[in-house]
Amino acid sequence: MLLKIATNPSAFSFAASTATLFGSTAGGGSVTGAQATVSAMAAKYGCMGRSVWKTASGLHGGLATIALHLPLEFVMIVALLPVSLAASLIPSLIPSLIPSLILGLAPPSKTSPATEPIVAPVGDPIPMARFERILPSLTLVRPIQTVQCPSDPVNLYIVEQPGRILIANPAKFDTSVVEVMLDIRERVNDGGNEEGLLSVAFHPAFPAKRELYVYYTANKPRRSVLSRFTVSEDGKFADANTEEILLVQPQPYSNHNGGAVVFGPDGFLYLSIGDGGAANDPHFNGQNLGTFLAKVLRIDVNKKGEKGEPYAIPADNPFVATEGAKPEVWALGTRNIWRMAFDPKTGDLWAGDVGQNVWEEIDIIKKGANYGWNAREGRHAFEGGKGEGPFEEPIVAYHHREGVSVTGGTVYRGKAIPALDGVYIYADFGSSKVWGIRMIDGKATKPAVLAQQRGALFTSIDAMQDGTLVFSSFDGGQDKGNSGSLWKLVEAPK
Repeated sequence: MLLKIATNPSAFSFAASTATLFGSTAGGGSVTGAQATVSAMAAKYGCMGRSVWKTASGLHGGLATIALHLPLEFVMIVALLPVSLAASLIPSLIPSLIPSLILGLAPPSKTSPATEPIVAPVGDPIPMARFERILPSLTLVRPIQTVQCPSDPVNLYIVEQPGRILIANPAKFDTSVVEVMLDIRERVNDGGNEEGLLSVAFHPAFPAKRELYVYYTANKPRRSVLSRFTVSEDGKFADANTEEILLVQPQPYSNHNGGAVVFGPDGFLYLSIGDGGAANDPHFNGQNLGTFLAKVLRIDVNKKGEKGEPYAIPADNPFVATEGAKPEVWALGTRNIWRMAFDPKTGDLWAGDVGQNVWEEIDIIKKGANYGWNAREGRHAFEGGKGEGPFEEPIVAYHHREGVSVTGGTVYRGKAIPALDGVYIYADFGSSKVWGIRMIDGKATKPAVLAQQRGALFTSIDAMQDGTLVFSSFDGGQDKGNSGSLWKLVEAPK
């Protein structure tokens, strides 16, 4: 998380319009005292990197405009107000993240979509869609993923960031009572906005392999954990006492943990891990093959390692013979992949990689490919970064005028909306927009906006067994007590 001051006119205008939310904008205050307060709160909530404080005395009579680059990388304009008042507000604003201000961004360009597909070939039109609420009476706490058990095409398995997995039947009228499949809240550290129970995946051979793979963050010391749990034959209960830890990655900061756990058509497990956090990849993990950070890993969970490790290394992993490299690494130079999924038809592994200052990107993850971080952000050189190519170019890169934190999605292969077949659908956590692209001869079409659900902060887009896409979301804010909701994409009225 990076603290800095907004200096563009749109930001100042927005801040001025919201200042009345906090009281009078008259008066002075101590810049030094306010800066100290911000710095203290930054340390408490895992902010690292540069901290810049300025007053807009030349424009607004000594008032301060504060902008926060929050852990999920969107910018929130706090206010244009006296620095003394800013100092008193920061402690409550950072943890609650006032939902009404989350979208206080410079407005999108009306003349350009601010996206950079490699090329924009013309394909079949991508139709608009709309959202329909799923399980509206179900109370959820920060839902972060929705999956299904391979042997159960009906129930939804809803992953809550604090550390629970709930089971609910979307066809039932009464959804006030759900089953708890797994509860590891006592083991999970969700103190930071990007910490918690982040991703799960059933073994694809379930129930022959009654296994659930879970990726979460823990504390003391701060670390990311990949574990395996044994599941009941009906898939409705995972015994917390059966946890087998497969992999542990120390985390220097609270943000940029990734991640996503998915099984490929080859039967291997793929795991994305972020760059370790702070801002700008200060330890240059992206280009370092000697760490799991800023990588996509590929492991064989069906075998033991040569020395009894809980997993084996696939013989065709790209860096098994590279001196100093982690043999688990499949791809490198990814900043903070937030969701990835295989296209069941083509076998391509799609990912959404959250950007730093300007660009969000969509990638297809390939064997041994280098996606550039922190030498590059999107298709552009990143100031202060290190690394030499060749680099794999993004399929699409979009500017922060359009959104500020990509949520990777999946290729639609359902039957409910035939016109979307083969369309890769992804979203932005900050703007709540959903886009679609087609691939034609290896190139992406111009992204088309499919839908937008105001106030829904999309955390995951998951394909159910019948092809239905379920969108998990936080509802309008990120405070720990905030509820969440589930949505499905349906055909828009004609």
